Amino acid sequence: MIPDRRHLAAYGLPALPLAALGIPVHVHLPTFYAEQMGLGLAATGLALLAARLFDAFADPLLGYLSDHHRQRRKLWLAASLPLLAVSGWHLFLPADGAGPLYLAWWSGLFHLGLTLALIAYQSWGTELSADYHQRSRIAGWREAFALVGVVAAIALPALLAWEQGDTLSGLFPPFMLLLALSVAAALLVVPEMPRVVRADSTTWAPLLANRPFHRLLAAQSVNAMANALPATLFLLYVGDRLGRPDMAGLLLVLYLSAAVISVAPWLALARRWGKHRAWAASLTFTALAFLPALALGSGDWPVFAVLCLLTGFGLGADLALPASMLADVTDEHQAAGGKAQAGLYVALWSLAAKLALALSVGVAFPLLDMAGFVPGSGQAPLALPLLYAGLPVALKLGAAAMIRRFPLDHARQLELRRRIALMSETSP
Repeated sequence: MIPDRRHLAAYGLPALPLAALGIPVHVHLPTFYAEQMGLGLAATGLALLAARLFDAFADPLLGYLSDHHRQRRKLWLAASLPLLAVSGWHLFLPADGAGPLYLAWWSGLFHLGLTLALIAYQSWGTELSADYHQRSRIAGWREAFALVGVVAAIALPALLAWEQGDTLSGLFPPFMLLLALSVAAALLVVPEMPRVVRADSTTWAPLLANRPFHRLLAAQSVNAMANALPATLFLLYVGDRLGRPDMAGLLLVLYLSAAVISVAPWLALARRWGKHRAWAASLTFTALAFLPALALGSGDWPVFAVLCLLTGFGLGADLALPASMLADVTDEHQAAGGKAQAGLYVALWSLAAKLALALSVGVAFPLLDMAGFVPGSGQAPLALPLLYAGLPVALKLGAAAMIRRFPLDHARQLELRRRIALMSETSP
C-alpha cells in the first residue's frame, strides 16, 4: 500500500492530542501535586517513580499482546481511550485530599493507557507500507503532528496565563475529546494491513539475531540520553545560567517550531542519501550547533535563541528517521523466519527511551548537587553547561558514528521484502 495524503493525515492526526496530553504530565503535574495539592517533593517524586516503573515494565507485555490479536492495532488503540479518559480525569482534575497513593494509582493507569495507545499506534504505522521511502513519509507526518501538539500544549497556558491547576484542568478535556475524534477518524479511514504469519515462526530467535536492530537500538539509546539531558535541565539552564527564566516558553516554542518545519527537508535528504546517512548528518549538525551553549552565560539569551532554532531543525530528523528505520528492521526479523512482531520492537524501543530519561535524571541531578548547585540561586557552576550541552554533544557524535555505517539501506530492504514475499507464497 502507498498511503495518499488523506491516509497520512488521518493516521498522523492522533499524534497531536497524544503528544499534547503528555506535556502537562511531565511539565506541570509534578509541581502541581507537590505544591498546590500539598504532597511535597519527596512523596510526589516517589509516587511518580512508582508509576513510571510500572509503565516501563508493562512495555514488553503490551507489545507482545499487540502482536497476538487479530485486528490488533486498531483494537488496542481503541481500547486505550476509556482508560486514558477515566484515569486522566482523576489525574488532571484530582479530588480534594488526594494523596501519594492516589497520584501513584491514577498516574500509573494514565501512563499505561498512553503506552497502550502509542505501541498500537506506532506499530500500526510501521505496517502501513513496505516501501523504504514511504515509511519515512508515514513517520514524518506522525511526528510533525506530534510536534504541533507539543507546541500547542506549551503555548496555550502561556498565552492564557494559566496557573498549574488551570493548565491541567484546561488542557485535558479538549485534547481528550480531540484524541477520541481523531482516533475514530483514523480507524475509519486508514486500513489495517493483514498479518503475515508463518507456522514455524518464533518470537525471540530472529530478534536476538537481528544485528541491524541491535545497532539501531544502541544508537537511539545513546541519542535518547543526549536528548533527555537538555530536556531535563532546560529550565535550570535558561533560568540560572542565562538568567532569563521568563524566556523559557518562547525559546521552547522556537525550538519545536523549527523541528516542525524541518521534517520535510530531512525526508527529502533521506530519499537522496538514505535514512541512516541523513540521520547521521542531522546528529552531527545538531552536535556542532549545540556546542556554543557550553560558553554562554548571563545575558546571552539571543545567541541561545539562534541555537534553539538550529538544534530544533535537527530534531525533525531525530524524530522521523529512526522511527522509519525501526520499521525496516522488522523486515529483517520476518525475513529470518519470524512472524510480524512490530509491537514487540516498538515496545523495546519505547522502553529504551524511558530508561534513558530516567538515567538522565538519575545522573544529572546528583552530579549538580555534588557541584553545589542550588536551583533558583542564579549561580550556575560549570557542571550545569557540561551536563546540559557538553555531554549531549559527545553522545550525539557517538550516535552518529554508530549509525553512519548502518547495514540496512534501500537495496537491502528491497531484498528483504522479496524474501518475505517468497516465504508468504510458499507457506502452507
